[in-house]
Amino acid sequence: MSAAPTRTVRRAQAGTTEAAWVRYTLIGVALAFVLLFLVLPLAAVFTEALRKGMGAYLAGLTEPDAWSAIQLTLIAAAIAVPLNLVFGVAAAWCIAKYEFKGKAFLTTLVDLPFSVSPVVAGLVYVLMFGAQGWVGPWLQEHDIKIIFAVPGIVLATIFVTFPFIARELIPLMQAQGNDEEQAAIVLGASGWQTFWHVTLPNIKWGLLYGVILCNARAMGEFGAVSVVSGHIRGQTNTLPLHVEILYNEYQSVAAFAAASLLALLALITLVIKSVAEWRNEQALKAAAELPPERPTPATAPTAR
Repeated sequence: MSAAPTRTVRRAQAGTTEAAWVRYTLIGVALAFVLLFLVLPLAAVFTEALRKGMGAYLAGLTEPDAWSAIQLTLIAAAIAVPLNLVFGVAAAWCIAKYEFKGKAFLTTLVDLPFSVSPVVAGLVYVLMFGAQGWVGPWLQEHDIKIIFAVPGIVLATIFVTFPFIARELIPLMQAQGNDEEQAAIVLGASGWQTFWHVTLPNIKWGLLYGVILCNARAMGEFGAVSVVSGHIRGQTNTLPLHVEILYNEYQSVAAFAAASLLALLALITLVIKSVAEWRNEQALKAAAELPPERPTPATAPTAR
């Protein structure tokens, strides 16, 4: 009696499992791809940065222009990420929790920076705020500088990074539904209490993941920032632009030193992302293993 089901299970496993040589080939191709296109370039960056010793490496990072580029990169990210955090949560809440006319159009607008080239985004800001732009003359009359200044860099960074948090939260909120929020409102919770005590705990790991990706893109953005910065050394050069200038001037050690800093930030971002994903998986697993709730004695039905 038990032999037939066992043979059926074995045939099913054989039909859905590839041969050993296929698995090993796929694993080998994947590892070779990762080694060739990810590990070796990163190793080359750090090797070239340290080629002339730690002294030259630190000198490349502590020179005034490099330090100014690092500061500007951090400032742009520190402004863009919190603003995108507020926008991402609001947009995700609106799209996932409500039905209204124009919802599909709003979702398309959220995805717009993914389809528009960053260079085009930078040119749009030049067209709007440049000296010959739509509001350029008015800005010049009031001595307000946006293009070729820090505000333009911040605007370009915000544009290219604002979909990341929203796009991470929208499917998560849609999968969770509205049941818990509606229950909290029925029990007398205000809108802020519902968000703080019900919605936010459910989306915190997805929110952290989106913030990590947004911050990584903000610090590594090149195209849009390159158009609006003006490449003024010590003033409007972010770290990626500083790397390009040094490399074009054949200052390879300093260029690779700055590039290694960006690579190190990327690696730290990946570590934090992996930890966030692991914590999210652990939280979901713990929630799935919880026993079903039982009615309390006060509310349990009495037998008749």
